[in-house]
Amino acid sequence: MKKALLLSLAIVVVSCQQDASESEMDSRTPPPEWTELFNGRDLSGWVPKIRGEPLGSDVRETFRVEDGLLTVRYDAYDVAKGFEDTFGHLFYEEALGAYELIVEYRFIGSQFKGGPDWARSNSGVMFHSQDPETIGLHQDFPVSLEVQFLGGQVGETRPTANLCTPGTHVEMEGVQITQHCINASAPTIPDSTWVSVNIFAGVDGSVQHIIGGETVLSYNRPVVGGGEVSEVTDGAPESGFLLTGGFIALQSESHPIQFRRIAMRPLIDE
Repeated sequence: MKKALLLSLAIVVVSCQQDASESEMDSRTPPPEWTELFNGRDLSGWVPKIRGEPLGSDVRETFRVEDGLLTVRYDAYDVAKGFEDTFGHLFYEEALGAYELIVEYRFIGSQFKGGPDWARSNSGVMFHSQDPETIGLHQDFPVSLEVQFLGGQVGETRPTANLCTPGTHVEMEGVQITQHCINASAPTIPDSTWVSVNIFAGVDGSVQHIIGGETVLSYNRPVVGGGEVSEVTDGAPESGFLLTGGFIALQSESHPIQFRRIAMRPLIDE
């Protein structure tokens, strides 16, 4: 009799736990939908900043849309003059807070004449960036974090989804890292191959770079500080400022590249 009573009580407890668990699941907020930042038709919502040109000007159409792909090309540049360090960035018009960002890219063609050696098959997405309105006319890179995209050839070791820190520092395992670029534990991916990179930028300043569901680099507490940026204006954030949001921008560094998707969804602080 006692065994039967205990069994009945156990069934009731398990049932109550299941009901509570199901109720808890039902009350959870579903993950937010993705917002497509690139519409596949034009550059609506995006603003170029080319070194030496005012914000909004891109006289050589470095950034354009071709066959539904956001494309960076240099066919209107003067070959006789070369690249002349005219680094460019295409900014999304709104600042973003905590989010997951997905970027799908591939390198195409050959590097434009006169581009620096390190810029071959090299591009990236800047995030937690200073407001483009505060960037100087001849400033080369925004104060920001960069997920660096690299392509490679057979036999090369050039991992992609690395971190570069123009005008910033980050922490890893409680230690501030001051070197400009940190390699990810990612593969070398040949040019012309489509690559999908996810970036988790948490409300607490933690960041993860992810490829194929695997975290290839993680760090936290990004702050303003350090060099690697020319002509920083007074409007940029001050040294030591903790970066937990800001603008994102796609790079132009002398090698053609295409993007087929740029999308984000806010992170929910559970």
